[in-house]
Amino acid sequence: MDNNPLLDELYTILSETRNNGTIDIDLLSTEDILKKINEEDQKVALAIKPALQAIAKAVDAIVNSFNNQGRLVYIGAGTSGRLGVLDAVECVPTFSVPKDMVIGIIAGGEKAIKDAVEGAEDNQDAAIADLKAIKFNSKDILVGIAASGRTPYVISAVKYANAIGAKSVAINCNPNSPLGREAHIDICAPVGPEILTGSTRLKSGTAQKLVLNMLSTASMIKIGKTYQNLMVDVNASNQKLYARAVLIVMQATDCDEKTATTALQQADNEAKVAIMMILTNSSAAEATSLLQKSKGFLRKAVEIKVA
Repeated sequence: MDNNPLLDELYTILSETRNNGTIDIDLLSTEDILKKINEEDQKVALAIKPALQAIAKAVDAIVNSFNNQGRLVYIGAGTSGRLGVLDAVECVPTFSVPKDMVIGIIAGGEKAIKDAVEGAEDNQDAAIADLKAIKFNSKDILVGIAASGRTPYVISAVKYANAIGAKSVAINCNPNSPLGREAHIDICAPVGPEILTGSTRLKSGTAQKLVLNMLSTASMIKIGKTYQNLMVDVNASNQKLYARAVLIVMQATDCDEKTATTALQQADNEAKVAIMMILTNSSAAEATSLLQKSKGFLRKAVEIKVA
């Protein structure tokens, strides 16, 4: 009987190998199980450190895409796809970007966010159809996410992006993976064997989330969505976020709550505008105009006003 080629492939994948340190995990006390998990989790950030140069290249490519009216598109299957969707969705309230500026696509569609969709990760044609559905083009950048680095759906998407002249990035946890070889930029975080063999929602998933945090956060910083370490473009769409906007204005200007609240009201709840008003003693209209001239960079806008 012929060997199963997929089985042979899994034997060569780092994240599918057994973890010698957790073989007896089913015999441990609850606290000792948690200690094992915690010990393994501590290895994740260190596994990402060697990939920082590749992550930096990806951030610069994302910023270049944004500056050319392109979009950041994440694509993945299962846990990887869900993590991409999560990061994309959170960019809207955090940085007040348009909903279509950062997009998350998961194999099997929205249903797959909550339920497993049989065969979705193997459907190469669906990946291309999903990209065409959002009119993916050469100005956009595609980030393919797959812990194993072998998911057919994701590899197909990256190949399509390359074929139409778009930049492609891979996020995976296995060195020299097919996905990594296909992408223009390979971000590999080899976290090693999982706590439970093959359960890549664990260390691999954590690594992917950390890398996604870096990609979106650093990219937003580089296009002027922050001032110092403050989220000055936060969308004050509910009571908690409005309170956060007030606090951000206070922290950025060293003003009191009343001053911050008054400025926010005059600035139509835009924290960046309110900060600019207070720092430069400007009207809302003038502050807005200065920010437009500086392409949204608050520090540059202040310099323009002072000069």
